[in-house]
Amino acid sequence: MQRYDYEYERNGTRNPFVFFEPLTGWRHVKVTHRRPKQDWAQCMKQLVDEFYPDAKQIRVVQDNLNTHTPVALYETFEAAEARRTAQKLEFHYTPKHGSWLNMAEIELSVLTRQCLDRRIPDAATLRREIAAWEHARNAHATSVNWQSTADDARIKLAQPYPSFDD
Repeated sequence: MQRYDYEYERNGTRNPFVFFEPLTGWRHVKVTHRRPKQDWAQCMKQLVDEFYPDAKQIRVVQDNLNTHTPVALYETFEAAEARRTAQKLEFHYTPKHGSWLNMAEIELSVLTRQCLDRRIPDAATLRREIAAWEHARNAHATSVNWQSTADDARIKLAQPYPSFDD
């Protein structure tokens, strides 16, 4: 009987920023090397300038990561550019203990199961695979089957957000 010694070879890591508009079934995944505030700020600028240039206001629902703040815009861009970008964005943060509310996390889960369920050798291949997945999902306008109600949210958030009516 022969024995084989398996040696894990890491090919690096990447960070996916997910843009998702659930009502239309549109999404975009931007793959970056890391996730510093400058990369997040670039994503917000892309959202304003490329994806929704004619929008008066863009509602952004996101997690509470410390790099996801309007301050990052001012640390990345000149003040006038940061202000122009920030004025078009309306931020809504998911509750600290209620990340299940974030539909982007559902999209990330689908991406992981449908596209990233194997070893991918390099960043270029990763970007190609994600772009193909994104194109297919967008072509079908695939949305999230959101089944939670306001009453469900009140029950689930009762512990993180206790009532003080008593």
